[in-house]
Amino acid sequence: MADIKVPELAESITEGTIAQWVKKVGDRVEKGEFIVELETDKVNAEIISEEAGVLTQILAEEGDTVLVGQVIAVVQAGEGAAPAPVAPVEVTPAPAAPQAAASAPVATSVVEESTGERVIASPAARKLAREKGIDLAAVSPVDPQGRVRVQDVSAHGTAPVVAAPVVTPANGPVVFAPASETDRVTIEKMSRRRQTIAKRLLEVKQSTAMLTTFNEIDMTNVMALRKRKLEQFVKDNDIKLGFMSFFTKAVVAALKKYPYVNAQIQGDEIHLNNFFDIGIAVSTEEGLVVPVVRDANSKNFAEIEKNIAELAGKARDKKLGLNDMAGGSFTITNGGVFGSLMSTPIMNGTQAGILGMHSIVQRPVAINGEVEIRPMMYVALSYDHRIIDGKDSVGFLKTVKELIENPEDLLLNS
Repeated sequence: MADIKVPELAESITEGTIAQWVKKVGDRVEKGEFIVELETDKVNAEIISEEAGVLTQILAEEGDTVLVGQVIAVVQAGEGAAPAPVAPVEVTPAPAAPQAAASAPVATSVVEESTGERVIASPAARKLAREKGIDLAAVSPVDPQGRVRVQDVSAHGTAPVVAAPVVTPANGPVVFAPASETDRVTIEKMSRRRQTIAKRLLEVKQSTAMLTTFNEIDMTNVMALRKRKLEQFVKDNDIKLGFMSFFTKAVVAALKKYPYVNAQIQGDEIHLNNFFDIGIAVSTEEGLVVPVVRDANSKNFAEIEKNIAELAGKARDKKLGLNDMAGGSFTITNGGVFGSLMSTPIMNGTQAGILGMHSIVQRPVAINGEVEIRPMMYVALSYDHRIIDGKDSVGFLKTVKELIENPEDLLLNS
């Protein structure tokens, strides 16, 4: 018999949340087989079984917080050991508030999937389904991969509208008391990662003297160069030539020219980084993650594009490791892929700067005294004013602008 414990993932991680069991009690488990997904502050980890046998007990449910070293399941050696009996869980409804007592629904017991097959669903969706007494197997997911989410559970069926009772105070205007919470508000618990993102962004805002400066870039030349080289680039490197490699190269060149933008404060010291590990912000279902392109200064365009594509794929598949996100010196985020025209990005952790890219928009601009329509992009640099002055911040952004507008110069910096 083998206990399945929460492994030590990193020194800073002491707990996690059970995201999803991929095996259920009674299932056959092979040695080294992935049986449960654990969500931590930084990454999702796959916990495997160290022994072949049968999963006889699950000691932590999806959505539960578990500690490093805690036993969360038991695997018994053998081909088909009977599952250990599980004590029934009694669900006690919470007492209703006095005003909503007449209309608040009574809490329901847990409803298991009637088909007996495992339904892939987020912990929040399972919780909401239990509260509403909905069979997850009957819910039609929007996700093409079949994962049931909170929105799917909320949209399942049509609940009758409960009229809000009218409360008339002795002296004063008529007040409409709200109906039960589930009628007008869907309450979803923040994931562990979302809580961490919120906490860290707030810490950055409160602990730094953050300021943002803007500029605009004429994308005509880089778009023309990309169009000319795209077919041959794909043929030679088996990957598309995107704008991120151009901006990464431009950022590295600008960081070399303005080293304080590549620095960070440690106590009363300024640490000037002599390496160029560039974080690339990637949007996932759980929130923004920032995997790092290591030693971007020593990589060519194809290597940068492949590295970014690999990290983005791992982020979407929840395969990022702690080493993929640790130790970046500067970050690039591209809100333009979502249609953002302008924003003030928040710095990442203890870094001193972050570059925000935005949508490319055809706009009229003055060129040599004539008005022309050009593809323009606003860029923003948010920086820590404690160590970066206006001269360096403006100079950094101007350098990025000049290199992107004259992309052949980037080849000289490669």
